[in-house]
Amino acid sequence: RARERRARFVGKNGACNVAHKNIREQGRFLQDVFTTLVDLKWPHTLLIFTMSFLCSWLLFGMVWWLIAFAHGDLDHSTRMQRDPGEGASGSLDSFVPCVTSIHSFTSAFLFSIEVQVTIGFGGRMVTEECPAAILVLIVQNIVGLVINAIMLGCIFMKTSQAHRRAETLIFSKHAVIALREGKLCFMLRVGDLRKSMIISATIRMQVVKKTASLEGEVVPLNQIDIQMENPVGGNSIFLVSPLIIYHVIDKNSPLYDISPVNLHHHEDLEIIVILEGVVETTGITTQARTSYLADEILWGQRFVPIVAEEDGRYSVDYSKFGNTVKVPTPSCTARQLEEDKSIM
Repeated sequence: RARERRARFVGKNGACNVAHKNIREQGRFLQDVFTTLVDLKWPHTLLIFTMSFLCSWLLFGMVWWLIAFAHGDLDHSTRMQRDPGEGASGSLDSFVPCVTSIHSFTSAFLFSIEVQVTIGFGGRMVTEECPAAILVLIVQNIVGLVINAIMLGCIFMKTSQAHRRAETLIFSKHAVIALREGKLCFMLRVGDLRKSMIISATIRMQVVKKTASLEGEVVPLNQIDIQMENPVGGNSIFLVSPLIIYHVIDKNSPLYDISPVNLHHHEDLEIIVILEGVVETTGITTQARTSYLADEILWGQRFVPIVAEEDGRYSVDYSKFGNTVKVPTPSCTARQLEEDKSIM
């Protein structure tokens, strides 16, 4: 019967499969409100976006209504509506309201919206009768600008997050192990679907597995860096076309004692690949991730070529991006292969 598959540490789409529980210091998230808003899901962000404006309009609508009530604007407005002829006789001509045309809380709420979003329909306006009203006008404008800056900045950051660019950075579904230059190598293919490049792109790999120390301490997710090679040398890559990234399995490699027979018995083995770089068009640093479990590593296979020269330019056939072919490969560990070479 097949072994139960272990939980991934990093998903194929790059998402980290880690749940944070029992966090006691929840207040730390409020110390960085902007990042917290950006990290929220879209429904929650849009709800906060809407409620921030509605609450500010209602709050200042109540303030404008209280100013009008305290100054007697509402009573004057009621009398004018009941006896419209009195204004012509001159008994009410001398009265100047703090805000014209405010008759109720509804009109005060409408005036609050006009002030904060600077619509200015012209039916309501602040007069110089009440200095407090002028002060509230200034405060509401400042508050409105702050809310606009925070909310629009949050929406902009969510729509331009770095992981959006990572959606067009692709990795082969399977990794392979085969001979290259006479040595067993762990290989994968990486490519970029966009024409705009990733500047200063670097790639690194880690093996994540359960280990135990000499003192008996169990480390459930021990992360071990593994040395990798690529066609241009070092960790930097020029990702203008798909590249095959490989790791030479030598005596310093965590895969040194793995053979095709026991490969799929390493149910705790997971190899994580991390690609980082700067997006050419936006200047934002992005990171793409994927992982390979033991049953996603194909022994004795090699990736087929997908770059060809056509009409004076190079053409990439992405339909063959993950295709592999079988090649002669020793069915032994890298340790045994080196020992056999040393004997010969």
